[in-house]
Amino acid sequence: MEKATEFSLIFVNCESYENATQIARILVTEKLAACCSLLTNVKSFFGWQGAIHERHEITMMIKTSEEKSDAVETRIKELHADDVPEIISLKFDTCSKPYYDWMKQVLPVE
Repeated sequence: MEKATEFSLIFVNCESYENATQIARILVTEKLAACCSLLTNVKSFFGWQGAIHERHEITMMIKTSEEKSDAVETRIKELHADDVPEIISLKFDTCSKPYYDWMKQVLPVE
């Protein structure tokens, strides 16, 4: 395993597959993310504007660099259908050496 603390995994839930796909394609095309994985059939329960809501969602797992995290957040806010999108970032601790090398190649330091 390779120490990889300059990378992070950002979780974002979207109400529709179309919105998640749009965000994922743009983030990868603009080289803000190395990879976006979509997990379907997620059921979320949350409080919003005084009521409990539940809905099926798509969870995005966005792999990016710490350096690009703010730009990723900005793009998500521009593209996301929700007024307050869920954006949670976890810093990598380690990852496999080949994956680390690939991330470094796809997301070069600017």
